[in-house]
Amino acid sequence: MAQYCALHGTVDSVDRSQLLKGLLDIIVLRVLETGDGYGYEILHRLRAAGFDELGDASVYGTLRRLYRAGHLSTYVQPSDSGPHRKYYALTESGTKHLRQMREAWEDVSTKMQALFDTPAFGIPE
Repeated sequence: MAQYCALHGTVDSVDRSQLLKGLLDIIVLRVLETGDGYGYEILHRLRAAGFDELGDASVYGTLRRLYRAGHLSTYVQPSDSGPHRKYYALTESGTKHLRQMREAWEDVSTKMQALFDTPAFGIPE
């Protein structure tokens, strides 16, 4: 990784948005695996986990898409501080989908780590 950064700039300068778009499903499903939540609360939990760059619209769009796919269910609860809140919960299908995505992530992550652990041609360690 240090070699990559030396050649291409810091990790912070890399546009992470495209990478995160491909990971939004697993990120949102994992957050909901730890407990049901409503939109704003889910955003807060994502930001607390370090995903500050995720846009609100992207997260809400992901919630809607996962719901339509049957991976999430919803229910409404009254709120003491405003309108009723729509909560999202992981379904059995969502739990299975998360497990499959996690296995795929671990496989890809292991392969990527092996690639980064291999010295690049022509670049001394």
